[in-house]
Amino acid sequence: MTTKSKSSVPGDKASSSLLLSSPPFQRLITKEGRCAFRVPLSSSGSWSKSLHRAWLLALQDLWGLLVNLRWRWTLLAFCSSFVAHWLFFACLWYLLAHLNGDLDVQDHDAPPQGHVVCVKYITSFSAAFSFSLETQLTIGYGTMFPSGDCPSAIALLAVQMLLGLMLEVFITGAFVAKLSRPQKQAGAIQFSPQAVVGQHLGQTCLMIRATNLLKRPLVDVKLSAVLYECEGQALHQTSLDFYLDHLGQKACPLFIFPLTFYHPLDPQSPLYPALCEGSATNFELVVFLSALQEGTGDSCQKRTSYLRQEIKLNHCFAPAFRIDSRGRYTVSTQHLSTAPSNEPVNKDSVVQINSDGME
Repeated sequence: MTTKSKSSVPGDKASSSLLLSSPPFQRLITKEGRCAFRVPLSSSGSWSKSLHRAWLLALQDLWGLLVNLRWRWTLLAFCSSFVAHWLFFACLWYLLAHLNGDLDVQDHDAPPQGHVVCVKYITSFSAAFSFSLETQLTIGYGTMFPSGDCPSAIALLAVQMLLGLMLEVFITGAFVAKLSRPQKQAGAIQFSPQAVVGQHLGQTCLMIRATNLLKRPLVDVKLSAVLYECEGQALHQTSLDFYLDHLGQKACPLFIFPLTFYHPLDPQSPLYPALCEGSATNFELVVFLSALQEGTGDSCQKRTSYLRQEIKLNHCFAPAFRIDSRGRYTVSTQHLSTAPSNEPVNKDSVVQINSDGME
């Protein structure tokens, strides 16, 4: 698939001028990996219909919505759902006391003859709210309690406890699912802000660097990409293969240090016209890195995107490793930075990995 190329990138000057003059291109995927594209909810353009459609979709996938919310909104949903539950049943307890005539009883310890107080000492809405809270949290201070001779109170108590347990299970499950998501491990994966086009093992290649910020290693690491090209009103999608040194397309068995993935820019590459021949086509390169967590075997994925102006021609990445005075390998703090390919490198203290885009 790959062919040998010359020491410089073809069409460098033409491509550079196009990068500077190309109009802004809206992202499909942000640099952090979030989807920036929004599908209109209603074809009619009516705001009320769109809002109704949004609420309907949210209710259909309430679990997914809660798990994918940011933590501040999850905590807000947690608090508001319990407060709303307490308020709702406080209204029902207050309504029961009103319909049963308990609010008119002056002394609940000595009610009129023949009158059964459903819940002792519910004489106001605040007392009803307090009883609703005590019932749900099983606090039981002992002052207010339902009467066994009032079937309505027993039925309402059973309904509140059942719905309350369902709410607690739902919220607790969402918290556990949110804490154990494999995407949290993917948050430790960081991509280089820019991709580079330079020489790698005698070939002109597009190179992207990724690093794992946590000490816990990842296994079976693979990187793939999809090229989105906009031509008029058409959006074309093309898959791109990325390689890792001499592993080829095999998965990297261990991800503990910065890795440089490369894609050969030969004439068969979909990126060859844009990066090597100076084509004016707008494109976005969406990169996907998938890996497995060593401890649990859960899969995780991190993605990012590169627009045309975020790909530097005739550049290379800074060396990823250095050797300290004790002979230990240390990751350079500049390992995600780029520099022109002809910039000299201090080879006495630098350890190149994947050739680091340099010959």
